[in-house]
Amino acid sequence: MIYSGLIRTLAITTIIGLSSFPADAAETYKLDPSHTAITWHVNHFGFSTPSGKFMSVDGEVTLDESNPSASSVKVTIDLNGVNSGVVKLDEHLKTADFFDVAKFPTATFLSKKVHLTGKDTAKVDGDLTLHGITKPVTLDVRLNKIGENMMKLKTAGFTASTTIKRSEFGISTYVPNLGDDVKIDIESEANLLPVAQPTDGASK
Repeated sequence: MIYSGLIRTLAITTIIGLSSFPADAAETYKLDPSHTAITWHVNHFGFSTPSGKFMSVDGEVTLDESNPSASSVKVTIDLNGVNSGVVKLDEHLKTADFFDVAKFPTATFLSKKVHLTGKDTAKVDGDLTLHGITKPVTLDVRLNKIGENMMKLKTAGFTASTTIKRSEFGISTYVPNLGDDVKIDIESEANLLPVAQPTDGASK
């Protein structure tokens, strides 16, 4: 489920080759936690497909619009922030049966490569570390828009998705009755970080 968290930052890297803003150098964007959500879906004994979210995500993406393959992204997800809408289920998900947050409080994602597949789409490859295990993950990403937000900040918005097998990350409780495949959907916005200005001493 948390895989979703990682996934959503990967998506941002696709913006590199699709930006409508001219850029002479790589730019760094900060994920906006108030406009970023990672949603997971898992089959429950064949009866239904419940979902939950991770809302506590921190990350940055460096976009090189002139050379997309040089772009990168790093994301950290606070697994304690899992929210299924059911308090008792959230408590269970945090135990050793699933995320085991006492030992593994966070999940991370580090991108490795971006493959443009269209004018506004891409596949983003990266390593997801969850439950102490690192596995490759590929995100299908769509760039929604790059422009100025209400706060006058240059912003990139995107949608991403992927499917992972939780057992590959050592989370196999109730498999196969509780689905092994976990579908992840990501919606995110990231804001351009201001360029650091040199100090008086550095500029002399």
